[in-house]
This record gives sequence, C-alpha cells and structure tokens, in this order.
Amino acid sequence: MPLAFLASQPFTVPPMPALASIVDTERYPLTDAAFQAACRKTLAETGALVMPGFLLPEATESLRREGEAKQHLAYFCSQSHNVYLTAPDPDYPADHPRNREVVSSKGCITDDQVAPDSALRTLYDAEAFRGFLCAVLGEDQLHPYADPLSSVNLHYARPGQELGWHFDNSSFAITLMVQAPEAGGAFEYVGAVRDADAGDMNFEATARVLDGEIALARLAMEAGALVLFRGRNALHRVAPVAGRRTRMLAVLAYNSQPGIALSESARRTFYGRLG
Repeated sequence: MPLAFLASQPFTVPPMPALASIVDTERYPLTDAAFQAACRKTLAETGALVMPGFLLPEATESLRREGEAKQHLAYFCSQSHNVYLTAPDPDYPADHPRNREVVSSKGCITDDQVAPDSALRTLYDAEAFRGFLCAVLGEDQLHPYADPLSSVNLHYARPGQELGWHFDNSSFAITLMVQAPEAGGAFEYVGAVRDADAGDMNFEATARVLDGEIALARLAMEAGALVLFRGRNALHRVAPVAGRRTRMLAVLAYNSQPGIALSESARRTFYGRLG
C-alpha cells in the first residue's frame, strides 16, 4: 500500500504526548505496524524515505529561530576529499575516480550546543521515534554517540556552500530540514553505484557521475521534512546553495551498538574540537 495513502488514513495512535507536540502524528502514526511496514518497503525499494510536513509548523519555526540564534556558534570549514572519504591511493593517478577531489563546505553546531528543551532533543530522545526508526531500518536497537558532539548536529550551508559527492560510511542517515534555501542546495543522488560489502567500488560508474553523464535523482525537501536515506552505496551530494537564505539541516545520528564515539581525528575535522 503506498505511503501517501497510508499517511492520509485515520489511525488510533497510542499516546505520545512529547512527540505529538512537535510531530504530525495523525499524518505519520509512528507506532502503527502497517505504517511502519509501508515505510520500510519504500526505503528498501528506493533507498530514500521522504516524509514532508513531519514536524508541525510551530515546531519547525521554533527550530528555525533556534538555528538562527546559534549560527554564530557554528564551526565553518571547507575541505577537499574524494568520494570515498579516504586518504588518496598512490596506486591510482590523481585524476582517477578513486582519487579525484571534490569540495565540501559547511558550518555545524554540535550536540552539546543544542538546548535541552529543543524540539531536536525531544525528537531524538523519544522512545516512539526510535522504535519507528528500528522498525523501518531493520535495527534491533539504536544508541546515541558516546562522545558529547556527534549525536545531534545542525548543519548550515550559506550561499555558495555545498556538500561534495560522496558515499556514506554508515548504512543509513536521518535528516530533518529546518530551513530550505531560496534556490540551489538540492539533494542529488545516484543509487546502487557501488557494492561496498562485496568490495566493488565500480570506478567506471563513479567517474560517469562525477562527469555528469548519469541522470540524477533529486529529493524535494521543504522545511519540516524528515528523510531517511541509505547512502553507503548511493553516490550523493548537496548542490551549491543559491540565494540569500542559509540552508539549515539537522542530522540525527545513532549507532546500532552502545559506547561508540566518533574518532578524535574526525571530531577535529568536522567540529574543530574534541569536546
């Protein structure tokens, strides 16, 4: 049954007072088994699940104001990297898709800078939300990061900034659009480019994506939309932002095992500090 049809049907939703204050639980009955199954099917078939209007308008506006107020705290950086987010391999020439570099530039505030009463914190910590994620992603449990920076991040992309083509190291990503830009900033991807588990990097297809020879899929994400995306084998990017409005996107990061922390080198690279 299509997700759009399920999302429009009336369900009896168990009480979720904290979530119901920020999430449209009538449109998205997170604890309903049939709804979870529909979401799981969509994600499995397409690699992406987009839930527009997931946050209630007042919650979205609250997050937008919070993001604006804390933007001065963000750590901004610009980095060159290959699509595999690894060190260059001297066995290949510099122009080989294994070593070709792209640019990522953005700002970020970290988990310890998110207010205790923020809607992001309410959503991230809610048992019903984690239960929904586990059901859709096929995970037994989800745990926060053990370090104080990595669990909840708010990313800023100002005009001209972008996230270069890359594959994710993790099997899934959970994002929430807080403020869409005036133009540009589209999330673009090509699914099933590689098979990381089998060790197949598929350099030929990767090169064709980088050279603009393959048609791209694009996700439309307005403010308040929740997106689940499997980016381990899908090559994806955020195109350069245009216009005057900053793109703000929250990243909700979990681990399937407890006690996992982002490495010190990664924290220095992404956040400019360790804690």
